Amino acid sequence: MNDESQKEKLRQHFARRVTTQARVVLDTWQKIHGNNQQSAAFREDFATATDKLVRYALRFEMAGHSDAGKKVLTLLESWPTGENLPDVLERQLQDAIELLSRNTLRRTDKNTSDAPQQFRRTPVYIALANDEMARRLIRQLEFFGFRASAFSDADQLIDACALHKPETILMEVNFGGRANAGIATIECLQERHDTPIPVIFKSDEDGTIETRLRASRCGGEEFFYPAVDPGQLIEKIESYTHGNTVEPYRVLVLDDSRAQAKFMETVLKKAGMTAHIITDPMQIIHALEEFSPEIIVLDMYMPGCTGMEIARVIRQQDKLHSVPIIYLSAEEDVSKQLHAMSLGGDDFLTKPIDPKHLVATIHNRGRRARSLLALMIRDSLTGLFNHTHTLHLLDQEIARAKQKDQPMCFAMIDIDYFKKVNDTFGHPIGDRVLRSLSMFLKQRLRKSDHIGRYGGEEFAIILPDTRESDARNVLNEIRERFSELQQPAGDRDFNVTFSCGVAAWTGDSSQSLCERADRALYKSKELGRNCVTAATD
Repeated sequence: MNDESQKEKLRQHFARRVTTQARVVLDTWQKIHGNNQQSAAFREDFATATDKLVRYALRFEMAGHSDAGKKVLTLLESWPTGENLPDVLERQLQDAIELLSRNTLRRTDKNTSDAPQQFRRTPVYIALANDEMARRLIRQLEFFGFRASAFSDADQLIDACALHKPETILMEVNFGGRANAGIATIECLQERHDTPIPVIFKSDEDGTIETRLRASRCGGEEFFYPAVDPGQLIEKIESYTHGNTVEPYRVLVLDDSRAQAKFMETVLKKAGMTAHIITDPMQIIHALEEFSPEIIVLDMYMPGCTGMEIARVIRQQDKLHSVPIIYLSAEEDVSKQLHAMSLGGDDFLTKPIDPKHLVATIHNRGRRARSLLALMIRDSLTGLFNHTHTLHLLDQEIARAKQKDQPMCFAMIDIDYFKKVNDTFGHPIGDRVLRSLSMFLKQRLRKSDHIGRYGGEEFAIILPDTRESDARNVLNEIRERFSELQQPAGDRDFNVTFSCGVAAWTGDSSQSLCERADRALYKSKELGRNCVTAATD
C-alpha cells in the first residue's frame, strides 16, 4: 500500500468518526425537537455532543461539519440552563440542524439538487419488495396521521435513518433479493443508534428458528408470515409509534434533604418523567391533591415522622390504595426494609441512589400500575375507556365545567350497518373496524378529550371547554375522513361510515346529557345515517 492510499484510508476513517458524532447530535436533537416539554433534560447532552463534533471536525479538517456545529453552539448560548427550549430558538436551531444534515449525507447524495426531507413528525420507514403493498400502506398510514416513506434499496434506508431516526421500520426479511439481507441491514442500522429502533419483520417464507432469533436480537418486535393485510400491520406500527404516545410518569418525591430531592428531580426529568418534589412531610396531602402522582418516592427517616407513617396515611385514601410507594433510605438491615414494605411500601432503594436503578425501578413499577389500572377502566379490544369509567369521567367534567363556568359537549357515535360488516367479512374484520375507528378518534381529538367504548359499536366522546358548533364541526370532519378510509379485508377493501349525535351541557345531569345525545344519534339514523346531528332539546 503506497503513501497516498494510506492517507486516503486514514482520511476515510476520520470522516467516519465525524459522521458518527454528527449522528449523535442529530439523534439528541430529535429527542428535544419531538418533546419540547422535556427538552431541558437534554440540553447538556446536546451541547456536549455538539462540542465534541466541532472538535473532531476541526481536527480532521471537515469544515462543513465544524461550521454547522459552531452555529448550533452559538445558538445554545441563548438557551437558559434548566429551562425548556424557547419556540423562537427552536426554529433557529432547526435551520442549523438542517445544515448539519446536509453535511452528513454521503458524497454520492450531494450531487442531488433536492434538500434532505425534514419531517415535522418522526417517520415510519417501509422496506418491502412489493412496491404496491408499500404504496397501499403509506396511503393507509397517512389517514392515521403518520408520515411514511418507502425505500427500494438498503443504502437509501441507511442514509435516511442517519438523518432522521424513525419511530419504526417495516422490513422484508429478504429485502434486496438475498437471504436475510433485510436482517443484515437492520443489524447495521442498530449499531449506529444509542437506542434500538423497533422493527416489524415480514417474510414470505416460514423462517427457521435461527432466522427468527436473529431478527429478534436486532430489534424485531414482530415476525409476520406468510402475509398480513395492511390493517394488521398498521395496528402494530401504531403500537410502536408516537401515535400512541406514552404519557410521562408523574412521580412525587418526598425527601427532607433538598439536595437529594433536586438530584432525583434532575434524574427523573432527564429520563422523560414529570417530577414534583417536596421537602416538608406536612405538605403531603396538598401535594397528593394537586399533583395526582402515579408513583410516590418517600424518604424513610424525616424530622417529625417516618416514611412508613406517611405511607399509612396515603393508603387510607381509597383512590391512592394502588399507587406504588418506593422507600429511600441508608438502612441496610433487610428485616427493617421488609417491615417498612409491609406497612404500605412496594419497593426499597438504598442510598446513595444509583440513577439507573432509580429510573428502572420507577419504570417497572409505573408500567405495572398502569397495566392494572387499564384492566379496570379500559376496554380490552380498543383500549378506550369502558362504559363505567366514561360515565365517571363525564361526572367529573360536568363538575369542572360548573366550577369554571365553561361549555362542554357530549357525543355518541354508532357505526352504520355494523352487523352487515360482521356478517359479510367476519367478526375479526369487524373488530379491526372498531379498532381503526378508536385509533382515528384518538389521533384527531385533543388529549383533554375523553373517548370511551360505550358498548358494541357505540362510542362516547366527552369534549371539555367546547361549544356545540365547534364539537359538531370537529366530529363532522372526522366523519368525512373516516368514510374515505379503505378498510382492508383480504384482497379487497371496503368503506365504513358512522352516525353521531352531539349534546351541549346546559346545566343538566350526566344522565340527562347522555339521553339527549342518544336522541340526537337516532335522529342522525333517521336522516339516512353518515351524518352529525346536534340535540335540539
